Amino acid sequence: MNDLRHQLRGLWLPLITPFRNGELDEPSLQRLVRHYASGPVDGLILAATSGEGLTLSMTELERLVTVVRSELDDMQRHMPLCLGLSGAATSKLRDALDDTADWPIDGYLIASPYYSRPSQRGLLQHFTALANHASWPIVLYNIPYRTAVNLTNDTLLALAEHPNIVGLKDCCADRAQSIDLLRRRPEGFRVLNGDDAQYFDALTDGADGAILLSAHVATESFAMVRTLLAEGNHDAAAACWQRVAGLTRLLFTEPSPAPAKYWLARSGMIASAEVRSPIVEVSPELATWLDREMDRLSALSDEIRLVNAG
Repeated sequence: MNDLRHQLRGLWLPLITPFRNGELDEPSLQRLVRHYASGPVDGLILAATSGEGLTLSMTELERLVTVVRSELDDMQRHMPLCLGLSGAATSKLRDALDDTADWPIDGYLIASPYYSRPSQRGLLQHFTALANHASWPIVLYNIPYRTAVNLTNDTLLALAEHPNIVGLKDCCADRAQSIDLLRRRPEGFRVLNGDDAQYFDALTDGADGAILLSAHVATESFAMVRTLLAEGNHDAAAACWQRVAGLTRLLFTEPSPAPAKYWLARSGMIASAEVRSPIVEVSPELATWLDREMDRLSALSDEIRLVNAG
């Protein structure tokens, strides 16, 4: 086992997967990795929801991991990588764990089975079987509005006792449940918020960090919110959060990651905003709103630089 349990904190990015003409766009991927690995990002999630993992072949998944790790190695930057896996059949996920066992990753992010809506006993059995089988540590992913099943805190606490289950991406959309879990979790079990709009509240409630699609944009500001809270400067953290809170809603106005890809393409970070069906590129109406927000943030950044220079 590696040190993922201790690295699972701070600001993690669920990296988008850039495409061009239907193929993985490796130059854009390399540019993204270099950009975010040079900033205040503590870890990357590959091929999860934001990375359109369900649309990638196993060959593409392996190439994605290889390119990202190679780019980090070239930078001499150690950054933990978790691979997103999803599925509704325990046996098929075990096969995926076997297929990826020797890949250069540090762990897995695994969501609850979708569509079949297993019981809590079934979820406990499913994740225990995967944890027993996996060569790398597992981060659970509780996102009931996508999977149609909620991991209850009693089930999560039982799973948290497994030595190969190190944490949770929490998207339960129930603050009371999240607070209860933070209060009852065993020592060393990490909880990262995954609901972008709840980032500030989750940190004040005691979460160890977050996995945020919105942090593709204004990365430094999202990181600064956590830094200021850790320093005890609540008012400054709240003010920083208010400057970017609108992004956490705007970037999910239409199905993710289309809005984020539009933003990154317009800013020159990736060559194309291309997504894979059934996700479609943003509407003209949303594109207009995104353009306005980009202009607003650009002007705000200019003002902050002028103040700091003075």
